[in-house]
Amino acid sequence: MQKTAPPVLDIIDRRLLAILQENGRLTATELAERVGLTTSPCLRRLRLLEEAGVIRGYSALLDQEKVGLPVSVFVSIKLERQQEGALSRFEAAVKDCPEVLECYLMTGPRDYFLRVVVQDLADYERFIKETLTRIAGIANIESSFALTQVKHTNVLPVAREQRINRRGKRGR
Repeated sequence: MQKTAPPVLDIIDRRLLAILQENGRLTATELAERVGLTTSPCLRRLRLLEEAGVIRGYSALLDQEKVGLPVSVFVSIKLERQQEGALSRFEAAVKDCPEVLECYLMTGPRDYFLRVVVQDLADYERFIKETLTRIAGIANIESSFALTQVKHTNVLPVAREQRINRRGKRGR
């Protein structure tokens, strides 16, 4: 499958995206004012960004602890075989696991890296025994528990003033 080139984003698109990432509940008028456009052109840009898949959707960000899922576990998975069928089966199974928030196919000694959220150690044990170990083709599971979350963000550095060039200086 051939990937399409990402759309070209100008400074206004980048500013619009940066503002939306900080507050996705702004009205069209408020958003337009903040990016320096009138409402109509702002909405047109927003629609084009949505159609291009740059904006994938809108959602509420929940506090992991306040919803009763305070434990984050990072899980490394090694499969018995690194063949396309085995990879596809594992990925399909993981997509059905609500505890798994993120799953990455990796390079290096492990095949997959997962971020799992659970209530407590007993809940993680249940997840391992009743879900993860029942996925065919897993050779090894290694778990690491997060002690403290130092940083977490969903905000991508899309605005030019947020990015840092290779010399460590702020972008233009």
